[in-house]
Amino acid sequence: MTKIITYDSTLRDGEQSEGVSLSLEDKLRIAWRLDEFGIDIIEGGFPGSNPKDIAFFRELREHPLKHARIAAFGSTCKKGVLAADDPGLVSLIDSGAPIVAIVGKTWDAQVERALLTSLDENLRMISDSIAFLKEHDLEVVFDAEHFFDGYRANPDYALACVCAAAQAGADSIDLCDTNGGSLPHQIEEAILAVKAAIADAPNTRIGIHCHNDSGCAVANTLAAVRAGATQVQGTINGYGERVGNADLLTVIADLELKLGFECVGTDKLSQLTSVATYVAEICNFSVWTHSPYVGASAFAHKGGLHASAIARFPGAYNHIDPDMVGNGDRMLVSELAGKASLVSKAASLGFDLGGDDEKVQRILDQVKEREARGYSYEVADGSLALLIARSIGEYEPYFTLESFRVIVDDREDTGALAADAQSEATIKIHVPGTMNQPHGQHAIGKEVIELDLPVDRRFVATGEGTGPVGALDNALRMALREFYPQVDDMELIDFKVRLIDESTGTGAITRVFITTRDDTGVWGTIGVSENIIEASWNALVESIEYGLMRIGA
Repeated sequence: MTKIITYDSTLRDGEQSEGVSLSLEDKLRIAWRLDEFGIDIIEGGFPGSNPKDIAFFRELREHPLKHARIAAFGSTCKKGVLAADDPGLVSLIDSGAPIVAIVGKTWDAQVERALLTSLDENLRMISDSIAFLKEHDLEVVFDAEHFFDGYRANPDYALACVCAAAQAGADSIDLCDTNGGSLPHQIEEAILAVKAAIADAPNTRIGIHCHNDSGCAVANTLAAVRAGATQVQGTINGYGERVGNADLLTVIADLELKLGFECVGTDKLSQLTSVATYVAEICNFSVWTHSPYVGASAFAHKGGLHASAIARFPGAYNHIDPDMVGNGDRMLVSELAGKASLVSKAASLGFDLGGDDEKVQRILDQVKEREARGYSYEVADGSLALLIARSIGEYEPYFTLESFRVIVDDREDTGALAADAQSEATIKIHVPGTMNQPHGQHAIGKEVIELDLPVDRRFVATGEGTGPVGALDNALRMALREFYPQVDDMELIDFKVRLIDESTGTGAITRVFITTRDDTGVWGTIGVSENIIEASWNALVESIEYGLMRIGA
């Protein structure tokens, strides 16, 4: 198989994504994980621009990666300045990175209107900068900025720029669809033209760097490879400016599984989903549920016919085996689901419903009836598991509610700008069988003995929080901690509220989703009520109950 060099720019281009701000430790952790995954080149940032990036390159000099090589990013020398006198190029050399990537203009309009210099001077800047870096025994990647716009506007000049780079000794010329506006056929046409133009530089490889503004970044990258590019740039999960860059994980999977190229190898490909999740967590995001290959919905099946077919012929609705990318099938249970979907989903939750059509139909009827009232179990596995357990007689409550009360106290009147309200919640619950006491006499033969029978124990607790749900969560944990210490390992990580029938205003049905995690995994629960606090309480209770049930407490 032809080897395609993978070039990740998450730590530079990806960090320019809105909402992403990486610390030094964040950047190092991502670099180490991508190195383990098998990425070939990792772009670390601008070594001369800020203390964080300077420290990043210093750390990796002291603790080299095992597989990947680090690239330092900069630009060609300034107009009218010799490369040897340009402080930006000197900082690239001083970074100690074995690879340097420099960006240069290739669109005549950019040269004249943004750089405010001549077309000939821009060619000198490209050639002089690359030659200077090559004198220091560095591998040089030339990022041809706005190449595809430049090629469409003035193909002769755009090709002159890449030829200057090749003749100066660039190891790779990576053509950039900087504003993300190109389409696959335009990419392929331009790549073929570049391939012909630099045919006398066989050691210079062609690379591709695409943005996703037209939704074609991955498709454009694949088109470039088909036309002859052997180096692909992208970011994990497609992070980047505006709508992002080409998702390098999707590109890798498509190249290996669909086009027969080698990127990280089939053994490493099974890490694809975990890499997506790892980087997303560090960036304080969640992986988009509909992301190809790695999203939670990538191999999710909701329709009854789909689920039934999947059981007999997985290839009918899965374009690959999910295990190949570290993902898995998910059967979604909803009012559209059939018995096969429910049986499969129940099995994944630890319930064997096979062979009992009456039981399955009863549960399915309950799901449909509850969804008609506003429930949704697609992302609420915890609530679905509890519903199944109740229906088949395997549910034992961990506690029962006597009452709860929530007070919201805002003592400072600052009007609509108030942001200092505090909540206090008091709950009273009963935990079954937590204490014994004498409960009458019982005769066994001629002997009369006192029996100790389990009775409920009552717990009362008060918790505080910035919001009513947080206060209820704290109070419930305080009440349960003595008998169920495992609640301390559970963390509420997401809380979503949606109005089901907005036309009824303040009387609308409210649906609350809560996501919880512990050391064993993540689960979702749901609550529905006209009262938002009651809906939240119901979802919160089920999150704790399912968390205890799944660890066998």
